[in-house]
Amino acid sequence: MPSHDTHQTVEATVRRVPRYGVLMGIGVVLGVIAAGILTMVGSFEQSQALDVVYPPGQVFGFLLLWTVPIGLALGGVAGLVLERLARRHDRVVRVDRETVVDEDDTTTDRA
Repeated sequence: MPSHDTHQTVEATVRRVPRYGVLMGIGVVLGVIAAGILTMVGSFEQSQALDVVYPPGQVFGFLLLWTVPIGLALGGVAGLVLERLARRHDRVVRVDRETVVDEDDTTTDRA
């Protein structure tokens, strides 16, 4: 089985990158917590404009429409800031790159 391999040394940049999904998920959780706190703190008196009393569940749902996207966006912005800070600690390393190509491309069935 003859094979052909190439060997070369190249430079590569190693950097740590934050996980955006985790940070955005934390932002969503914080948005839900903020909506819960705002619902508990709010007053549920009759509206003077519409003569309607909104139940706490409805207020919580409406607040989720605002706090979850804001938390999601803040988590993404935190990820971008952390990535910018991590770029300062980039390292350039030398890497041995090796490519092995098998020239025997025929396949045989063995019993």
